[in-house]
Amino acid sequence: MKDKSYYNISAEDLGKDANIPILKLGDSGEVFYEMALEMVNVIKEHNAAGKHTVFICPVGPVGQYPIFVRLVNRDRISLKQCWFINMDEYLNDDDTYISESSPLSFHGFMKRTVYEKIDPELVMPEEQRIFPDPEHPERIHEIITELGGVDVCFGGIGINGHLAFNEADDRLTAEEFAKLPTRVLTISRETRTSNAIGDLNGAIDAMPHKAITIGISEILAARKVRIGVFRDWHRAVIRQAAYGEVSAHFPATLLQRHPDAMIITNANAAKQPF
Repeated sequence: MKDKSYYNISAEDLGKDANIPILKLGDSGEVFYEMALEMVNVIKEHNAAGKHTVFICPVGPVGQYPIFVRLVNRDRISLKQCWFINMDEYLNDDDTYISESSPLSFHGFMKRTVYEKIDPELVMPEEQRIFPDPEHPERIHEIITELGGVDVCFGGIGINGHLAFNEADDRLTAEEFAKLPTRVLTISRETRTSNAIGDLNGAIDAMPHKAITIGISEILAARKVRIGVFRDWHRAVIRQAAYGEVSAHFPATLLQRHPDAMIITNANAAKQPF
């Protein structure tokens, strides 16, 4: 049996000798504020230098977005030179996007919660609000290459260690998994179960079976990766991510090899899992 002593790391010791830096904060609001502030500060710095900004953006965690919107509108921060590349989206069984009107739609969420809330004078053009396309998944890599790379990839970690919808795959080595590109895939039952609890009050059979996800290769190529965690079950997840064996069995462990990755946790997720 592989060593799982990382589960025994106390809240006080969490972060010591970790293979991924861990920033421990208080409540979830502090986690979301930290992520929003990172977004704002990078954009401000790049705007001042006449540079564009490229983010990979999640829909989960999402608490950073209302704070980001408020700061952008309050401080009159132009997003005209920003590209937001969303991580993923749920698909129908025929590989088309689920309806934007669905409560599960990441397109719908970003439109209603982010883009429509930002002053039109500040928000980026629609062509700079990008989602991976199931008909042309290779386009994400092309866009990132054209833009000169991703400045920051923001995200969370799934119950099985997935980043975006890059599901665990015990058939692959860590090196093979790290090369996976943007693609259409079948979502694991454990991810569908976890997401059903959080998003549909347990209605697992109403959850989509498929998704389009940005590749783990694109995530790992970002100059910075910032991961926000705050749920009860994140207590085990962040310990395995930061201290566990690097493997395709738990994809978040691949961040141990990233030169500038960080996990940002609230006090709740920092507690011992059991």
